[in-house]
Amino acid sequence: MREVNSINIDILDTFKTVDEDKLNKLLVNELKNLNRKIIVLDDDPTGVQTVHDVSVYTDWDKSSIEQGFDEENSMFFILTNSRGFTVAQTTEVHKEISKNIVDISQKVNQDFIIISRSDSTMRGHYPLETNLLKNEVEKLSGKLFDGEIIMPFFKEGGRFTIDNVHYVKEGEMLVPGGMTEFAKDKSFGYKSSDIGEWCEEKTNGEYKSSDMIYVSLEELRSLNIDSITEKLKMAKNFNKIIVNAIDYVDVKVFTIAFIRAVNSGKEFIFRSAAAITKVLGGVSDKELLTKEELVLKDNTNGGIILVGSHVNKTTQQLEELKNCKHPIEFIEFNQHLVLQENGLKNEVKRVIQVVEEKITNGKTVAVYTRRERFDLDTNDKDKQLMVSVEISDAVTSIVGMLNVRPNFIIAKGGITSSDVGTKALKVKKATVMGQIKPGIPVWMTGEESKFPNMPYIIFPGNVGEVSTLREAVEVLMG
Repeated sequence: MREVNSINIDILDTFKTVDEDKLNKLLVNELKNLNRKIIVLDDDPTGVQTVHDVSVYTDWDKSSIEQGFDEENSMFFILTNSRGFTVAQTTEVHKEISKNIVDISQKVNQDFIIISRSDSTMRGHYPLETNLLKNEVEKLSGKLFDGEIIMPFFKEGGRFTIDNVHYVKEGEMLVPGGMTEFAKDKSFGYKSSDIGEWCEEKTNGEYKSSDMIYVSLEELRSLNIDSITEKLKMAKNFNKIIVNAIDYVDVKVFTIAFIRAVNSGKEFIFRSAAAITKVLGGVSDKELLTKEELVLKDNTNGGIILVGSHVNKTTQQLEELKNCKHPIEFIEFNQHLVLQENGLKNEVKRVIQVVEEKITNGKTVAVYTRRERFDLDTNDKDKQLMVSVEISDAVTSIVGMLNVRPNFIIAKGGITSSDVGTKALKVKKATVMGQIKPGIPVWMTGEESKFPNMPYIIFPGNVGEVSTLREAVEVLMG
């Protein structure tokens, strides 16, 4: 395995700059030549971190997919939440989604591109999900996929790929992904920071890093669009294409080459973080959302912040939230009661009673799971996942059982925010309003939901600085 080390963030300033005006014009022209519907399968609801005025469907019925195809927008999202699924569940879901996409594509006579959007720290059911999509779509449509594009770059979250190594920003340092807490994930852990080696590791050697196609920052910054296009055209047998990126300009250059390769007859699936969706979907920049856009003036109730994620950054952000300039009531939820009979059920009852009283009296509450992780003494990943889901269901039900409409809802953590959106708020279709802070998206809930037309803030567990949760709450309470 390649030896990699942390590097200073200053390295990001050492790469050649490009003429962005010229690049943007090229991109706009190229996007006009892409007559495809872009379908983003989101393995948790944080994938809309870079977009606005885009629809998110929380089911994958044919009717929902047809609605997505019928929209004027070139892109729509389907929230699978598959990072909270077992292997068997995600297998079943991806087969069903593939069939429904192909059926609707043929019905409305429009071709498509699939982006399997996953975690920017490379956790998730990989290569299972993209293999399933490839095999099912090929079987049902006759389409043949030449390559898989792997692009975990996500600037807003501090995720950068340099010299094929994926880095996570921690303070002033860029730490190789394989050396972070994310790589130790009980369900989706890994060792390699070099993305080619990571693919080889995850595919158990089926794809060799030495055979993969690499797109370097030097090529991207030199605007070698023709040579990048030729590289993409060389892809065959679902070979992996590793894309380096440290800024949106890199994504834009790559997107131009990608569209040219697609229009020459090549077919690809993406496994990526959220950056490519913004660029390929032609989504404009938008200012961060304000309190006026997010909070109803005549609602005197308090808000609720629900914190489930256990990554270190979330715990640090929760501690910093205690320094909020507005008063917040903190309520601990003891998920360790999961092994006791009716333990979680009674805990939910206790917490709900306090939450309803506080919110009705105009007080904002932060409900957080006990910070010591609850891990089963087992190597059975599915069993561990099932206990996590049971805990998440209990935490989520706090919002689901609310009889009072809060002034705002923030859910912290991928599985938590997905379950709040789909199970507690019963959202079928949401519109992405934008972001309250970089990388922190806001849904506007649909008419069918528990609280219609309510901004719902989806706060990833591993995004932002230590102060970002507090700052977002201060925007809402300011």
